[in-house]
Amino acid sequence: MLENKPYIETILEISKPYLIETFPDNEIFNKFIDKISFLKEKTNTKEIIDSFIKIYIDYVKKEYQNQYKNINPKIINFLEQIDDGVKIIWGNCLDVMQGMKSESIHLMVTSPPYYNAREYSQWENLNAYLDDMRLIIREAYRVLDNHRVFVFNVGDIFDNDNISTSSTWGKRRIPLGAYFIKIFEEEGFTFVDDFIWDKGEVQSERHKNAKKPYPFYQYPMNCYEHILIFHKHRKDDTRYPCPVCGCLKVNGNAYSEIGLKSWECKNLDCFERSKANRGKRFSLKTLVTQSRQNKNFEIEQDFIKKWRRDIIKINPVIKINSKGKNILGHTAPFPIEIPEFAVKMFSYPKEYVLDPFAGSFTTVITAKRLNRIGIGIELNKEMFGKSSMQNLTKSLQPELFNMKNINISEINLL
Repeated sequence: MLENKPYIETILEISKPYLIETFPDNEIFNKFIDKISFLKEKTNTKEIIDSFIKIYIDYVKKEYQNQYKNINPKIINFLEQIDDGVKIIWGNCLDVMQGMKSESIHLMVTSPPYYNAREYSQWENLNAYLDDMRLIIREAYRVLDNHRVFVFNVGDIFDNDNISTSSTWGKRRIPLGAYFIKIFEEEGFTFVDDFIWDKGEVQSERHKNAKKPYPFYQYPMNCYEHILIFHKHRKDDTRYPCPVCGCLKVNGNAYSEIGLKSWECKNLDCFERSKANRGKRFSLKTLVTQSRQNKNFEIEQDFIKKWRRDIIKINPVIKINSKGKNILGHTAPFPIEIPEFAVKMFSYPKEYVLDPFAGSFTTVITAKRLNRIGIGIELNKEMFGKSSMQNLTKSLQPELFNMKNINISEINLL
């Protein structure tokens, strides 16, 4: 390494040809150099490297985001305003996401409206339903940050797909989980895991056929749902700095997953070389998602152990009290354990967590409790608005956060 000068100058001297390659526009290049100029006053090498990498990644992302021209300034201003981290958007999730910046959300968690399972979620046929869901998943892929995760809870249903016939004999078990996996992968996501949510004992008497205890008359009741885990790995050929020396003198290495490009440091003066004199191997994913692996961000061992098995028992949400009244106001809330799992396992504090089908805002509530910024999009304000807001207010008690009050930010795009 070059001696007797601020380490940032060493990084820039080695990296300049590659910086020009990344930022060919002189104005952007000069803005970047000006942005990192404060690092000349720093003496801690690790702090300089970490700051340089963060600023570089932010600039690269900004340039990528600028390629998308259909953002809605009203939505952007709402999402980026500083508040208590509870953001509610009343609107159609497809329209809302189409107005958002590309790769601006760090985690998505949701359970979609099931095909014709509720009065507010009706489609002409299964194909129309899946076509609508595909458009939403396609937009979610654009909005979700690169190398991040979408946790998607869905259950199979018993209904008529209304494709061959609308008669009663057209009813069948519809494997929504399987259909959604295919759509997600066709839209660019990578299927990773399928947790089986064991909902406990079956309450229904349907399919028991007690009067006909014979072969071909027996069918099981559906007492589980899927918690599907998808990764987004958009192929990105942009050169990224070595996490050890901070320099951009790196070469492309093999792909460790579909769309996940890795790099190898070629700076012979890097602080870390293998016995064979090979440089550090890394990817944008390791830079972004694994750079904070320290005591402050550890997940408690009991929680990890709970989710080590891919069959997990979670009791369904009790929404009807002894008087027959719906105490949550929503007909299909999912349990808090699902967003809690997603938020703890796949995000860091202060990051954006989006639920496109927010419903009773369980994801938003959980995100706030875990010090993330929860964003919920919900279409049915007229049906669920009042009860959902009451649920938010009741669940987010200020004293739990050492705050005098918690502001719930709303925007109505209906």
